[in-house]
Formats: sequence, structure tokens, C-alpha cells
Amino acid sequence: MVTTFARLRRGIAICTAAVLIAWPLTGAWTRPAAAAQTAPVESQQAGIRVMIDDKPFTFSPSPVQENGVTLVPMRQIFSALGAQVTWVPATKSVFAKKGTMMVALQVGSRQAVVNGNAVMLDVPVRTVDGATMVPLRLVGDAFGARTTWNAETRTIFIETAEYREALEREMKEKYGKLTPAEIVAMNDDKVVMIITDNAQGSGVIVGDRWVLTNYHVIDGSASGNVVLNDGTIIGILGVAAADEDADLAIVQTARPLGIEPVTFADASTVDKGDRIVAIGSPLGYQNTVSEGLISNMIDEGLVSYYQINAPVDRGSSGGAVFNEYGELVGITTAVIRDTLADLNFAVPALYAELLLMELEADPPAQNEIRFPESKLPDSLEGASNEEIRGLLAKEFGSAQTSKGTAVFTDWTVARDAQGWLVVTAVINPSFYMLYGKDSAGELRLWAIDLAMELRRMLPDVNLELIVYYSQVFNAEPRGFGPGVVTNLGDGRWRVQYEVMHLQYMDRLHISDNF
Repeated sequence: MVTTFARLRRGIAICTAAVLIAWPLTGAWTRPAAAAQTAPVESQQAGIRVMIDDKPFTFSPSPVQENGVTLVPMRQIFSALGAQVTWVPATKSVFAKKGTMMVALQVGSRQAVVNGNAVMLDVPVRTVDGATMVPLRLVGDAFGARTTWNAETRTIFIETAEYREALEREMKEKYGKLTPAEIVAMNDDKVVMIITDNAQGSGVIVGDRWVLTNYHVIDGSASGNVVLNDGTIIGILGVAAADEDADLAIVQTARPLGIEPVTFADASTVDKGDRIVAIGSPLGYQNTVSEGLISNMIDEGLVSYYQINAPVDRGSSGGAVFNEYGELVGITTAVIRDTLADLNFAVPALYAELLLMELEADPPAQNEIRFPESKLPDSLEGASNEEIRGLLAKEFGSAQTSKGTAVFTDWTVARDAQGWLVVTAVINPSFYMLYGKDSAGELRLWAIDLAMELRRMLPDVNLELIVYYSQVFNAEPRGFGPGVVTNLGDGRWRVQYEVMHLQYMDRLHISDNF
């Protein structure tokens, strides 16, 4: 898993670097005013002490303060923060990179670029005694350092991200791991229940008005509410940010939540076998607590998952998975039912943390916050049979069940002599044989949903949906009724029969063979 996250971080770093390197060095970005490039030595303020990671540090030339902004020598501060720096003499530009973060500055310009975003400076970058002086707080914040100023002692204290992480590790080792009860006491109020007009799930508070959940909890809904642990109900305005591939969404509430957000764990410290505590609302039982392990780490395409054995169920989706220090390591996303192995899955919190960082860097306008729009059109009037077939195959080509995913292929759409729209599809034969009976109710709901959406888009058309079991064998199958077995030639025989038959006239009728 660490390797997977390292690849992800490297990919982000490459993308970020490409954005910054391509930043135009013209116009507002290149405004080097000759008079502002060099500050007289006498403007330097003596007596400023600097402590980096609790150790004295000497800058040469000394720091300069102007309008409350402290400027320090470029190469020394970037080196102290562990960043790589590149100086471009032709444009008097500075590029510094550390991990996924990049900062671009230019002598004489009041504009910086931090990870692709323009940031205005109160004091421009300037040259002092031949050294390029950059704003300390800006570069420190960009690379995760904490900078404080003590006016009485005229001392600047800088704590690098690595130093603070080391202190945090020492504190963890000193005070030890938390009990499940302590983890609950720390985080119970930070986990909420989400109720929409379409579903019930869970969520995790990650901001003053932001709640993290699974995308599938909010998808298909037009309204919803967050229910706090004390029973307070707060409306949801819509989705502020989403990552559909990772099944994550951050929703924005109608008013502030008044609760401190969760703390994210360092993904590189998460290991198979770690103990976890899950909090969510399975079947609507709000903020239910369960305990378990990270039992495996799974890669599915571009997304990785933690396999967990903490008991969860429907309604737990979007809930929190905490480590033994009370930090968020994952978001509950899926379960496999009717097994003794407790096969449950969580999306690593790293994906959510990256999504939150993007949201904080570029929050949407109020009118951009809304519930996901339907992927289906308002009407299919005038659509061809082939267009309808393509739409159904794309949007209804699979059904999520408690036993896994049922896949439907070989879609056909035709209109018969009576004007009926006749739709057929073939269910995956292995899924049908192994799980059809146990998933019958969920497959009926899939069929009913398909028929009701079709009727909404074609309100004056009678509908017929037939789902078949179909499989080809290299010998003639025995024991089937007339019309079920077809000789295809070349020693191949096809077995095909109805699994489900739905009709929608003035009302709906459905029969099945599970």
C-alpha cells in the first residue's frame, strides 16, 4: 500500500510541476521593477534571531522586515525546509519543490504561484547584498513549516513539517495507543448520519460546513440532511467536491456544524494487521461502534482499498475508520454479505485528504454546490432504438447486490407491431447460478428502477423487459423444455431461457425464475 500511495504522490508531483513550469513568464508575472530589486543594506534590521527546529540558525544576509513581512535569503530557507531550488537568471525567477508542493517567485513581483494557484504578496521578492530575499511565512506555509514571531525577544521560530511529525511520533510513543472507548470519546461527535430522499448512509466531519461521505450515498438524490450525534438535523446544500472513481464526495451543509473536524492519519504508517475502530450508522442505528483489523490491502484498477473485518452493514457507507491514535485512516464503502469472513472494505483516507486539499485550494461558488445531476435525460422522445440500447447498456449494465456485481450484456431494443418497446438483456450466467436466488430481491429492484426510468422518459409507451440466462456448450444439454436449447452448428449448443419478465402498462407486473 505504501508503494501505491508513493506512486500516487509522485503522479501528483509530476502534474503539479508541469503546471508550474508552464506558467507564463510574461504579463503580470514578469513585473521586475528595477527600483524594487535591490534594497539598501541599511534597511536590514539587526538583532533578529532565528530558531529552526529549536536550534539557532544564522541567515546571511540577515532577515529584513517590511510592512510586517519577513524576507530571508532564498537558498538558505529552502535548504532548511528540505526543498530543491532552481534559479532562472534570465527572468530572475525562483522555483522550489518539495514532494508534491511547488512554489514559484520572481524578483520585483508581488505575485507568487503555489501549486498552480496565484498568491498576491504584500512585499515583493527583492535582492539584498546580492542575495534573493523571499517571504518567510509564504514559503514556510507552502512546505508545511510553522512560523511564529516573538516580538519581545525579536525571535523567529520555524518548525519544519518533519520536525513536527517527529514530535508527534514522540508524543504517541509517550502516551501510547488509545482504547476503543477513548477513540469514541475523541471522535463520536465527528461522525454523522446522512439521510437523503434516496438513501441512508454515514459521514465524517472534515470542515466547518463540510462532511465527507461515499459518492454513492449522495448520488441520485435531490435533497438530504446531516444528523449530528446529538440529534440535531442540518440540511445539505449539495456536493462541494467529488471523486467518483474513489467513491468519495464532500457535501456542504446549510449552516456551520460547530464541531472540530477529524484528524487524518499519515497513509504511509498504515499497515496490514493494524487495529481499527469503525463508527457509522448501519441500518440507521446511529453511530454504532465496531472494532477489528485491517485484514488486507486490495488494488482495484486505479483505486486501492483497505479490507477490514470490523462489522459494518448497509448505512455504514461513508462512515469513519480510525486507527489506534484516533486518526482517520479510511471511509467505509462496501460489504460482502452472508460470509463468515467479515469481508468489508474502506477507501483509504489519503484519497479524501487529497480531495479536501483541492477543495480548500479552490472552493466552489455557492451556485455551483448542488446534488449530482441525473445521468439520464429528461425524455427519450425521438430517440432511436440504438440510442436507447446504448443508454441502457451504459447506465443499467450492472447491478450492485450484497453478493457482488451482476452484469448484464447483449442488450437489444425493438418496437413490436403493437407499439411496445421490448428490451432484452443477458445476465452473467455464473452470477445467476451462484447468487441469483440470494440476490433475487435486489435484482427485482434493479429491473423496476430501469422500467420506471424508461417510463418517465417515454410516458406513453408500454414497456417489456426480458432478462435471459444464456450460455453455449460443446454438447447437447439434456433435460430442458422445448425452445430452450438451440443447435448453433459446429458442435455448439446454446441454452437460453427467461430469468425475469417485466411488463409496464397502466401498472407494473414482474415475474422471475430465481
